Amino acid sequence: MANYPQLDNSSGVWNLREVYDAVMGGYWPNANSNALVAGGFTPGYTAVIGQFNMSSSGNATSFGDLSLARGEFGGMGNFTRGIFGGGVYATSPNVTDTIDYVTFSTEGNAADFGNLTNSNGQRATGTGGNATRSLITIGAGDSNGIDYITPTSVGNATFFGDRTVSGTYVGGVTSPTRVCFGGAFTPSVSNIIDFVEIATTGNAVDFGDLTVALRGAGGCSSSTRGVFMGGLTPTFLTDLQYITIASQGNATDFGDLNTAVRDTAGVSNSVNGFASSGDTGSPDNFIDKFVITSGGNAVDWGDLTIATKNAASTSNAHGGLNDGYQGTRPLPFNEAGGDRGIFGGGANPTILTTLQYVTISSTGNAQEFGDLTLARYGLSPMSNATRGLWFGGLTPTTTNVIDYVTISTQGNAADFGDGTQSKQIAAGASNNTRGLTAGGRVSSNYDTDVIDYVTISTIGNAADFGNLSVQRQNLVGSQSNSRAVFAGGYASPGAGTNVIDYVTFSTIGNATDFGDLTVARYVLGGASSSTRATFAGGATPTTNVIDYITIPSTGNATDFGDLTTARQPYNMGTSNSVRGIFGGGYNGAADTNTIDYITIASTGNAVDFGDMITIIDKAAAVSNGHGGLTGG
Repeated sequence: MANYPQLDNSSGVWNLREVYDAVMGGYWPNANSNALVAGGFTPGYTAVIGQFNMSSSGNATSFGDLSLARGEFGGMGNFTRGIFGGGVYATSPNVTDTIDYVTFSTEGNAADFGNLTNSNGQRATGTGGNATRSLITIGAGDSNGIDYITPTSVGNATFFGDRTVSGTYVGGVTSPTRVCFGGAFTPSVSNIIDFVEIATTGNAVDFGDLTVALRGAGGCSSSTRGVFMGGLTPTFLTDLQYITIASQGNATDFGDLNTAVRDTAGVSNSVNGFASSGDTGSPDNFIDKFVITSGGNAVDWGDLTIATKNAASTSNAHGGLNDGYQGTRPLPFNEAGGDRGIFGGGANPTILTTLQYVTISSTGNAQEFGDLTLARYGLSPMSNATRGLWFGGLTPTTTNVIDYVTISTQGNAADFGDGTQSKQIAAGASNNTRGLTAGGRVSSNYDTDVIDYVTISTIGNAADFGNLSVQRQNLVGSQSNSRAVFAGGYASPGAGTNVIDYVTFSTIGNATDFGDLTVARYVLGGASSSTRATFAGGATPTTNVIDYITIPSTGNATDFGDLTTARQPYNMGTSNSVRGIFGGGYNGAADTNTIDYITIASTGNAVDFGDMITIIDKAAAVSNGHGGLTGG
């Protein structure tokens, strides 16, 4: 997650609510709003990188040079790095798969990053991405292919999938979860827009159509709106047209640039969009600016250091990133701020005391945190922004023990209190105040419908909250700030159920029917944002299905995508409100150590995150940033 900028005209400490209000209110400052425009044709190919400030008008200044003078290539970026991939470097033309990078905060020449998957990177112009992954169309070497890189590291690109249409001279726009590609030269011009989900890999899906078939449009975006600029039909265009990235549909006319242009370098600070340089009949050095949210015609902003066309551009505040927003809420924006997930207990088949943790916004293997007070599996998890709790489980006898840890500090768990029942394989859910445990098995032949609650900030025994609508075990819990939802499960004797119940945290009382899962199942995992709960895997028998619901409403679940492998990640799901993770479980033949992740606000298949310390089943996961800790 990004570091938000200090407000130089303020004093004291800003808390998360004040930051949120400033962002929503439009007085949060742009962070490091630096735009880079690199290379291009002048009429010879150039290596020059220019920079301009997107917060105040004026001419560009010199930043440094690319590793290779070239044009017809793409620019990408995260908060710290600007990255440039592919291109043409001689009039033959000679093409390159070169990827190089610069650090925004430090002027200087580009360094080698790696290579595209195809050696012919000519016209690799469609780009997008977020803080953790950048995407680029491969170019003439694979004219419908898409590559991706991890901008925080260096290394070669990996193949992502194919666009719905072949062609080069593609425009790209991005949100934190999606990249949309518009227009192409196929060799005829195209009006097709398609999209991919950044967190997944796979082929693009049709989004809609541009207002006109074209090639060589520039692209820029806020977190919610993408704008395609100019292009060739074969007439040079002034057109500005926009889409709402989270939806699907055709583009809408937005306004006009000052100059008809093709192959303009588009960039943004998520509030203002910029078109700079391009082919206006000859190379040009103009910089035009417009407001992304309101539309209208562009105004002159300044000039680049050189006249160029077919340049590449990027910024450290574009629509795929958190920083740089004014008057619109950044997506993703985690009000809870927590980013640590902890897995407690489990069996492999030895019953474990192990506590292991991950940083949810990154990827990688779990690390040791400490130990529970008692080795057990089949626990139910609860947590707020400070504490993680684990309730009950099997030792191998059923227990009512509740343990807790301070999530920010590694170490062993301490005794919190006891539940009203000794039980295992129950569900857990929580907000900043209360933790709930629902259902479960209290003996070998007896399931329960009892819901207990604790006040997480204190220590003490649980109290009775109410009852589920259906008595069951092996269910999973998830949450928003106001509601707990309990999904699936198994009623003995019987089979998996598709029931989803909900309760309101602030009251006590019995659960109410919410709707149904898409597939009846049990031993599944749950992860949530403040508005959406996802339920992954389970036994039907063993499945890879991921469902989601919108928590403030009621209704049946909708298909989200699939886990990387079919498995039963019982209670081993959690989130930082933006990303959900699902760890370990049973794959139908053996226990596994796999951790997957999804982007909760999108839909699509899960991606590999890393591995648990050990192969493990029936642990339980907590975090200090899940959906019950936001939105209130």
